[in-house]
Amino acid sequence: MPKELVHRSAVAEVLLTRWERRDDTHFRVAAQWPRGHSFFTSVADGYHDPVIGCETIRQIGTLLGHAEFDVPQGHQFSVGDIHISVRPQHLRVGWSPASLDIEVTCSEIKRRGGSLAGMRIDVVMRREGHTVAIGGGSLSCMAPKVYERVRGNHTLGGDWHQLPLIRPAAPQSVGRTSPMDVVLSPTGEPALWQLRVDTRHPILFEHAVDHVPGMVLIEAARQATASLLGRSSYLPLGIASEFKRYAELDSPCMIEAVRLTTGDAGNEEAVLVTGHQDGAPVFNATVIAGPHSL
Repeated sequence: MPKELVHRSAVAEVLLTRWERRDDTHFRVAAQWPRGHSFFTSVADGYHDPVIGCETIRQIGTLLGHAEFDVPQGHQFSVGDIHISVRPQHLRVGWSPASLDIEVTCSEIKRRGGSLAGMRIDVVMRREGHTVAIGGGSLSCMAPKVYERVRGNHTLGGDWHQLPLIRPAAPQSVGRTSPMDVVLSPTGEPALWQLRVDTRHPILFEHAVDHVPGMVLIEAARQATASLLGRSSYLPLGIASEFKRYAELDSPCMIEAVRLTTGDAGNEEAVLVTGHQDGAPVFNATVIAGPHSL
């Protein structure tokens, strides 16, 4: 898979391997999740990290936008929401990489002047014939000049300065082993953190960007959930995230987490994570934590 089609600069970070068209709105995509990854490490003693599923969905949207809906290279994609729900019994790390067969349905297709302006995708991910996850998301596309008008001074090379890197939370407290992978910084208040943005991170900031990528915010939600629940490693059974506006690199973004009532008999726990910047909401994510943990 050409890395440019999924907006990656490193071949090693391309999760998709091939695709085929069924009709104008239905596609099959093949993907592979590695047994070991430098960032999407196994969780809860041997499960593939469901967050890699969110990245897979993001890559599918970008791939189809370019390859099937004729979005030119250089146009900007913006994610409106991403959600995933996994089946744990088929999520175990095995003796070989997880090969996925993914059914994709595109809907709510919007065009502007003949060019794709946005769409929604829904996916069913299967592994050896078994459904391992269902999910989807929405995206919008902008021509370079439109993006420049929307972003104003906040494009790369603009007159703004990134905040200095702040100290990480204790890795074990947020479900990580390396301080480098921690995206939260403690504030001294329970369940409240400042987003820690390290643009040198080789996976989260895989190429130069002018805002915080949505995958960083999803990771912040996962880490905030681990901290709030006091679980150093857990299996997210579901993640549903919604992005309200761009998270800027030159202003503090505050992350807050609260428990939700699930109605389940103690086997699952739900956490709502929200992000605010300059008094305005940036994103929210609901994370469902399963009973699987270390």
